Amino acid sequence: MPAKCWKDKLNQPKQPKRVVLETDFAGIKAGTRLFVGTPLLVDSYIRSIPRGATRTIERMRRDLARKNKCEATCPVSTAIFIRMSAEAAIEELSEGVAITDVAPFWRVVEPDSKIAKRLPIDSKWISVQRDAEAKESA
Repeated sequence: MPAKCWKDKLNQPKQPKRVVLETDFAGIKAGTRLFVGTPLLVDSYIRSIPRGATRTIERMRRDLARKNKCEATCPVSTAIFIRMSAEAAIEELSEGVAITDVAPFWRVVEPDSKIAKRLPIDSKWISVQRDAEAKESA
């Protein structure tokens, strides 16, 4: 069986979860209601960020938690899902899909972040996209 591409991984059906932490996890205290999203929920959030705007990962996690009636969103799964969205977008760009039609991961991935360093693009590309959109919006 051939290896799955990032688009396939992104589109695998998964259900979001709400859990109450029994122990501290990733800087989140025991007893906290934690939202664990899905790759497609994170991708949808990224696609909803307006052109020229950016969001921090922390804000995205707060927004998702609030929307899903939780106190926090899992930082570990969120980082994984952001990478999945970014990798799928990069795949689509390499296949000739217009930049306006892919998930604009550069609006949430900081150029010097751990996620950016794992992507198969130069982190300067993220800076170029952010700068270009900021100039258009000014």
